[in-house]
Amino acid sequence: MCSGKVAVVAVGGNALIRSPGENALEQQYEAVKETASHVVALIAAGWRVVLTHGNGPQVGFILRRSEVAKDAAPTVPLEYAVGDTQGAIGFMFQNALSNALTARGFSAIRVVALVTQTRIDPNDPAFSAPDKPIGAWMDHETATRLAKTQGWHIAEDSGRGWRRVVPSPAPLEIIETPIIRDLLAQNVLVIACGGGGIPVWRDSDGTLIAAQAVIDKDRASALLACELGAGMLLIPTGVEQVAVNFGSPQQRWLSQLSLTEAEALLQSSEFGAGSMAPKIEAMLTYLRAQPQGLGLITTPQGISRALSGNGGTRFTC
Repeated sequence: MCSGKVAVVAVGGNALIRSPGENALEQQYEAVKETASHVVALIAAGWRVVLTHGNGPQVGFILRRSEVAKDAAPTVPLEYAVGDTQGAIGFMFQNALSNALTARGFSAIRVVALVTQTRIDPNDPAFSAPDKPIGAWMDHETATRLAKTQGWHIAEDSGRGWRRVVPSPAPLEIIETPIIRDLLAQNVLVIACGGGGIPVWRDSDGTLIAAQAVIDKDRASALLACELGAGMLLIPTGVEQVAVNFGSPQQRWLSQLSLTEAEALLQSSEFGAGSMAPKIEAMLTYLRAQPQGLGLITTPQGISRALSGNGGTRFTC
């Protein structure tokens, strides 16, 4: 276990796209810079940080480009597309965090983006029931056409349209956790588990074999936080606090949730399956393993307020 305070910060891939028309890499980098400026508040508060990130939209973009260009270039398998996003998004965060740390007087802290593999079960039932949304939102007509012409599985996602869905097996082990632990001990801010990590499984002789899937970033981040014995799991998202009856006249913001309360709300289907529910599940996984830990959900802009107890939703046992 790492000594001192370690925080795992799980940033969603959708957080890098501020609106449907702002998905160019330059625009994603601007969103990364803003998030990085707020993550540095954790360093200022004495935390050592592992930043994880999603890749749902970005991995879908890579696969779509690959399909469009298949007559001119080899297609990109899903697991390699996940690796591609770890490099591209990892670079953006590495660059932006390095600059933000220097600007705040923390230039002694180095930043590294680590290609990360996550072990899964090759017989996970997720492989026969794809449900992880990737890529852009589409209307039903476009999604249906692509399902027929490209062989995609599609599903409606969070009331915002239709998306391609792929298998999302449960994470069982972060292969690079020992390396991450060593880097933290050397005062390095680590970017890891991009897109939940590249899914791999071990055969009978221990060989790691890649699988065509995308692992949920929140589930992988919770597992990493448990393996590191982290003192905090922080999930920045699009709302400053968790709410019940979200979007209705009875909506109520929650400043704190106990493990028992969060479990009850999750079991009552209070949270959207494609939005808040995975984040609540991640908090439960983390707190069951780390009962003395702190879970926080807030916006990137609300990180400083949440750390001081003046914002966000705090999860405790």
